[in-house]
Amino acid sequence: MASEALILFEGHTRGVGLLYVQAAKRLGLRPINFSADPTQYDYLAAEKVETIRVDTDSLDALIRECSRLSATYDIAGITTSEENVYATVGKLCRHFNLPGPNPASIERCCDKFTQRQILADAGVPIPAYYLAANARAIESAAAEIGLPVILKPAVGCGSRGVRLCRTADELAEHTSYLLGGDHIWQSSPRILVEEFAQGPLYGAQIMGNEVIGICAADFGPPPHFVYREFTFPAALTDKEHERIADISLSCLRALGLGWGPTNIELRWTKRGPVVIEVNPRLAGTPDPQLVQFAYGIDLITEHINLVVGDECNLRRRHSQTAAARILLPDQDGTLDWVGDNSLPAAVPGVAEVKLYVQPKTSIIRQGDTRDWLGHVIAASPSHAQTNTVLQRAVDLVGLSITPFPP
Repeated sequence: MASEALILFEGHTRGVGLLYVQAAKRLGLRPINFSADPTQYDYLAAEKVETIRVDTDSLDALIRECSRLSATYDIAGITTSEENVYATVGKLCRHFNLPGPNPASIERCCDKFTQRQILADAGVPIPAYYLAANARAIESAAAEIGLPVILKPAVGCGSRGVRLCRTADELAEHTSYLLGGDHIWQSSPRILVEEFAQGPLYGAQIMGNEVIGICAADFGPPPHFVYREFTFPAALTDKEHERIADISLSCLRALGLGWGPTNIELRWTKRGPVVIEVNPRLAGTPDPQLVQFAYGIDLITEHINLVVGDECNLRRRHSQTAAARILLPDQDGTLDWVGDNSLPAAVPGVAEVKLYVQPKTSIIRQGDTRDWLGHVIAASPSHAQTNTVLQRAVDLVGLSITPFPP
């Protein structure tokens, strides 16, 4: 009898890819990785994952590889943790008659301009926005909206190329960055000029049509949008939770989502919750870990259950507060870990400590998720206790950056 295989597209260097591999093994599946460059994922070799080098942008090449594998394995499912190949995953699932997301819905959602149009037509509250492709159009849109505005590529993730522009000089500077050759575009430049919706930031974690919970999040200092801290669940009243959940489900209906995981970012502004972005995939680290530590729900395992056609169990096993602090550099230079980094992990209530980079790494801040150096997660029965534990553990992390010589 052929063993059941789970095909995983690409991966993630900060834990989620590894968690998919480990969850697949626990479910008795054989994970097989498809990647254009598998060498970027260290865990594949460590976990002895069969890996196939293939152009993950080529549907024809992927169909050929899956067809070849089907002679040896029973392909139970195909999925990914990465947004840029998720629509292709949906197309493959349809080709092989496997459960999966609607590829057209994923493609509409991944184009932030198209997403904005659909949400606006459905009456979902969103920031004011314009699409621009050149400096004159950007300047005109910013004048129409009024500074400050956010400039962001219409397609992309990880906050790459996203910046708050508070003055005309900052607007001109970031326009030059985006259009002057520094930002890497996969196609012709398309830029969203967007109202800066101000207020507390929240993220709704959804599986299918069920809102699992809502986290509170916080960014590091402007003008960039680099996540610094997450707390799950957010300290909301029942009415606030219900309002965010209702708007989140309205997004799913408008965009044709509702199969598998979705995460939605919102800000609570003067006019209530405003949708910043709908991501038609599972959120990356540390969100799945926070949900598991807080509620005992393993979103990755449950996603795989959906992928292979099994039932999804989203019942809470317990109820705690989990929080994560992202370790960020405060300057450019050479990184070193000093002292004993086993100490923060030993603090009672600390659930996880992960360091992403090795000592002596050169750090040049990019203003996006590439700046993340690691994370610490704590969990306890209360918000106050979790915050106390988290701060104590973070204070024990031996992070040191020596500035580059002048």
